[in-house]
Amino acid sequence: MGLNGALVGRVYRSPDTYEVGREKIREFRAAVGAPVGDDAPPTFPIVLAMKAQEAAVLDPELGFDFSRVIHRDQSFRHTRPVRPGDVLTVEVRVTRVETLGANDLVALRSDIRTAGGEDVCTATTTLITWADTP
Repeated sequence: MGLNGALVGRVYRSPDTYEVGREKIREFRAAVGAPVGDDAPPTFPIVLAMKAQEAAVLDPELGFDFSRVIHRDQSFRHTRPVRPGDVLTVEVRVTRVETLGANDLVALRSDIRTAGGEDVCTATTTLITWADTP
């Protein structure tokens, strides 16, 4: 079918907020081998971003085959650390849709803010599908 480039710029808003708990931070720190601390590790926002990005990558209008995905790139730009007690929202924007040979590429920007609108982090994700053909 091919990717729908008309979706570049489309925004998906997470309908739910995410309240950051101390235990979730501890669990994440243990999972990634981060030292003990109060604030969340810099990669913690992936917990929120991935869930919110589902709406974009699974949107039938996009035409992206998520069953064949490779996580190509991930980056985080922090305004401030994620802290226990933060109530966060995520807005995902499709920033790039491209076919590269037999592979499809989708880039997403996830803006993570407090429920009050304070910028916390921007996560940028690039996903690519692999092809069966040699």
